[in-house]
Amino acid sequence: ALRQSPRGGSYNEHMQRVLAFLGEQGVRPADLRATYENIPLSPGMAELFQFLSKHQELFELVLISDANTFGIEAKLRAAGVRSLFRKIFSNPASFDRRGVLTLGPYHSHKCLECPANMCKRKVLGEYLAERAREDVEFQRVLYVGDGANDFCPAGTLTAADVAFPRKGYPMHRLIQESQEKQPGAFQAAVVPWESAAEVARYLQELLR
Repeated sequence: ALRQSPRGGSYNEHMQRVLAFLGEQGVRPADLRATYENIPLSPGMAELFQFLSKHQELFELVLISDANTFGIEAKLRAAGVRSLFRKIFSNPASFDRRGVLTLGPYHSHKCLECPANMCKRKVLGEYLAERAREDVEFQRVLYVGDGANDFCPAGTLTAADVAFPRKGYPMHRLIQESQEKQPGAFQAAVVPWESAAEVARYLQELLR
């Protein structure tokens, strides 16, 4: 039953069922951690992280994900890049007494486009507002993503900003559709990528 896509439910709800099933099958926390640690990074991501670690003073990195805090922290630490990120926004995850990884919603929101547990536009907007109150000014927002849920926040970017959708993935497709339907409505520059090394090269050019 779990192999069927979560019809009528969100990815978050589907993963709650998956994790409960894994717990029932005797999958232990250490097994889950090892699995998350071994998920391969997207192509070119190691090069992008390398570039960003060389220029940490110029970029402020946050990660917004509809996955879960446990998996993301495990992977980033295994890859040696956790310290690059100022903040991680994801669905809270913790092990219950039985050793089952349980998942909660990140927040609630009123956006009609996004799953009930997370609207990345709200997360991004609140973060930028909080940094503005702390007198931190950003020249531009650079948004790297691939999922359908990355289209909503990317739609709030301005002409000074850059959206980096992964080629052929839902975020890219939705941007293309929006540009066809309403030319000019999507304001940010769009730089599609197959390898995140292309993102690194674009950032290198920006620094020039």
